[in-house]
Amino acid sequence: MNGAKKKDRFMTGLFYLIGWIMLIFLVYLTCTILFDGLKGFKPEFLGVAGNGIFNQFFNTIYLVFLSLLVSVPIGIGAGVYLAEYANKGKFLTMLEICIESLSSLPSIVIGLFGYLAFILWTGMGWNIIAGALTISILSIPLITTETNDAIQALPIEYKEGSLGLGATKSETIRKVLIPAAMPQILTGVIMAAGRGFGEAAALLYTSGQSTYVNWQNFWKVTSPTSPLNPFRAGETLSLHIWVMRTEGALNKDATQIANFTSAVLVLLALLFTLVTRHISDKMRKRNNGGN
Repeated sequence: MNGAKKKDRFMTGLFYLIGWIMLIFLVYLTCTILFDGLKGFKPEFLGVAGNGIFNQFFNTIYLVFLSLLVSVPIGIGAGVYLAEYANKGKFLTMLEICIESLSSLPSIVIGLFGYLAFILWTGMGWNIIAGALTISILSIPLITTETNDAIQALPIEYKEGSLGLGATKSETIRKVLIPAAMPQILTGVIMAAGRGFGEAAALLYTSGQSTYVNWQNFWKVTSPTSPLNPFRAGETLSLHIWVMRTEGALNKDATQIANFTSAVLVLLALLFTLVTRHISDKMRKRNNGGN
């Protein structure tokens, strides 16, 4: 066996080892969170009053939904622009550097910007839409980068074939390139949603650390206590964990609530990832002719 083959086997084994270590760590971490969460479970944790976390559960899904509603179209549009319309040169390089810098900014910095732009400048109190817009600032670079990479990775025959059949550039983008790249774009959406589910620092100064909801006003969107009102304060699960771990000293069940909230948050993020991944796989199979 020559040196190149030995080196190849060594590196392959090393990467397998790293992969297994990460997998074992991930399984251990997930099982620990779920076990600790279920260990101190009480039925009242599922309620909407007292120690219940149902309101925070709803706020989390609602906030992530609103943030994706903003960040997905902007992120995909920006990614398409970078891949198909932007001219190669210094401007494009500077734009890509700006997007990479934005995605690496600490979330607390984005949270303070959101506090300035969406709370102080608008004169409003803490509200869910301010939190969703702040999370969108974190999500847009992820979706933009994934969209740009996905479209650029497509075989050139996709574009040339569509243009050769008489389709315009915009039709080619809408009906050929974006559908073909959608499985990878969904990966960016999963990452963006995952960040929204788990983000706490960026929401401290925007969506607030309290929630007052009357479920009888569910469809009365203008009511300040309606769950669907995006201009009310809305504490999320991740913020609730932080509150229970820092300011929940007066609550004798604070640790159990925080552990159970962590377990629910992990299951929620896991379920979202599995469902989105399933949709992504179905799209990929359809693009490959069912194989």
